[in-house]
Amino acid sequence: MEEESELSTYSETHRESVTRFILFWGEMASRWGINKTMAQIHALLYVSEEPLDTDEIMEILRISRGNANMNLRSLINWDLAHKVHIPGSRKDYYEGEKDVWKIMARIIKERQKREIKPIEEHLQACLDILTRDVSSEANLSGKEREYYKRIDNLIELLSTFEGFFEALFPFIQEKNMEEARQLINMALQLSESTGNEDA
Repeated sequence: MEEESELSTYSETHRESVTRFILFWGEMASRWGINKTMAQIHALLYVSEEPLDTDEIMEILRISRGNANMNLRSLINWDLAHKVHIPGSRKDYYEGEKDVWKIMARIIKERQKREIKPIEEHLQACLDILTRDVSSEANLSGKEREYYKRIDNLIELLSTFEGFFEALFPFIQEKNMEEARQLINMALQLSESTGNEDA
């Protein structure tokens, strides 16, 4: 006899809400540059009360075994899911990280490592090529200096964003909501005061 999936035991409204959350999480995460299916599996594991096996994940999300396995490995590598052993079963079961602070910390760190750092490195490589045959930026032609300045501005902007997240990250790790809010509010107040000066 085939086992019931956890989702099939939910009330209609519970199931509808969970389905909407999974779809939303997948769409939102894909805008962050995270694989949509990986995000949907994470959402499913996050809301599930019990560990789920690969077959349940495949059935609920209607994905292939290869897709499920590949994205489960990625979630484990990101430390957003882990395997659990169920006595009497030979299947692999998975649980999702439930601590929202840990989830946010992992996502920030992974995005920083996979996206911000490589972008900064590529931009810096562009500047290194430009200045390879001259002793300094000052020896560039007028057009070259303008180009250098524009690329350097992008690097500076990314560095500022990175600095903000670096400042925020310890509060996320320590689950310190109050300090995190104060830092964000301070940034918002600075933004508002700058906006008023520009008006």
